[in-house]
Amino acid sequence: MRKKQASPERRSGCPLNASVEILGDRWSLLIIRDMMLRNFRSYKEFLESHERIATNILADRLQRLETHGIITTERDPSDGRKLIYRLTAKGIDLAPVLAEMVLWAAGHEDTGNQALVQEIQKDKEQFLAGVRKQWAGRTILSTADRGKGKAS
Repeated sequence: MRKKQASPERRSGCPLNASVEILGDRWSLLIIRDMMLRNFRSYKEFLESHERIATNILADRLQRLETHGIITTERDPSDGRKLIYRLTAKGIDLAPVLAEMVLWAAGHEDTGNQALVQEIQKDKEQFLAGVRKQWAGRTILSTADRGKGKAS
């Protein structure tokens, strides 16, 4: 079992409350979704997401996710002014939660991206294994090297 982080002051000791305090705002799960499913790793990519997050909110949420150990940052090797964001093991552990949320919303609301819903419904364990494999052993490369067939 992994060592747990010391918890900040919370409203209560309830595990659901802790989850809500970390992930319960409008943007954090969407940032994690974009990392997990769309392979976003740069600030610019997050800004260009469909939901159009404001720059000040994005900066705040990325910092909060890093503080809580959900993501980590490293300097872009080709441009030290830029950061590359990665999911941590703690962040990757949210994959089953996000998959269940996708299935719940698809079952109760009029949603898009039926291809994703069908992929999860077809074989959830295979879908989750793919997400974990995608993030396992990742090396940090420049955002400029993305899409050039190099390891990511």
